[in-house]
Amino acid sequence: MSELHKFIFEGLPVRGALVVLDDAWQDMIAKRSEAGKFPQPVQNLLGEMAAAAMLMQANIKFNGAVVLQIQGDGPLKIAVAEVQPDFAVRATASLHGEVSEQDQFSDMVNVNNAGRCAITLDPKDRLPGQQPYQGVVPLYDDSGEKINQLSEVLQHYMLQSEQLDTCLVLAANDTRAAGLLIQRLPLAGEGNLGVPSESNEDGIGKSDDYNRIATLASSLTSEELLTLGVEDLLHRLFWEEPIARFIPPQGVDKPRFQCSCSRERVSGMLHSLGADEVDSIIAERGDVEVGCEFCGAMYRFDPVDSAQLFAPSSASPPDVLQ
Repeated sequence: MSELHKFIFEGLPVRGALVVLDDAWQDMIAKRSEAGKFPQPVQNLLGEMAAAAMLMQANIKFNGAVVLQIQGDGPLKIAVAEVQPDFAVRATASLHGEVSEQDQFSDMVNVNNAGRCAITLDPKDRLPGQQPYQGVVPLYDDSGEKINQLSEVLQHYMLQSEQLDTCLVLAANDTRAAGLLIQRLPLAGEGNLGVPSESNEDGIGKSDDYNRIATLASSLTSEELLTLGVEDLLHRLFWEEPIARFIPPQGVDKPRFQCSCSRERVSGMLHSLGADEVDSIIAERGDVEVGCEFCGAMYRFDPVDSAQLFAPSSASPPDVLQ
């Protein structure tokens, strides 16, 4: 069962979240396998990205999609994980080279130190002219050295964009994708605890409570994260710490795999190509076939479908598939 748990350390300016994607991750792999299995290092990276994006969505309570994207300069061209506000998650990748079983993070996406990590917040109901917010960071540290773990890239991002100390542990295999996030509370949260007023940037690295708890979190191994239950994980790490768990109300959505592709959205994409382009494809192949990169679903449009799509009386095209 896939689970998402949020908690705080009572009386301390520290919060945490733990996500375990079991059935959601297995469903994602099964759907993707129908279209072709990714190499193991790529699949594991996608699992870590799915867990990380889930933790971000839970942390900011955003009414829109959180999209985590790696733009690589190696054999892995792009990797994307998307989490909706109801915790529906999907992920995919695009390769333009060979990835070996021994390849590490930087071998796949940062060969020439030109890879990038982008985090996009895409509002569910955009206002006219409103654009998604996007933050981009390189895949190297302040000294120019390559970062070889996704967790370290995201920690670096949080330090640069939010001026918040963050500890992130991520892992994935064929049956589970999981992540643990520990974060120093921002200024507003610290003020509620009677902490002297200071900017987030001034407080970086100065919280002994955060540093102690982050050290405990960092001791978590990939094997433990991928095999232990939620209760065992939290007890093993923080049995001496005063944790207060948030119990979600009945009816709150749980993490699950769900793709947002649809025939309607694919129709919108084809409509944007134009009748001449679509007709030329049909003339050459007999129909137009579009596959979803996230779930492997196939959508076919024959000459009759094309005629209906571009009929003068047809309604305005829906949003283009993204």
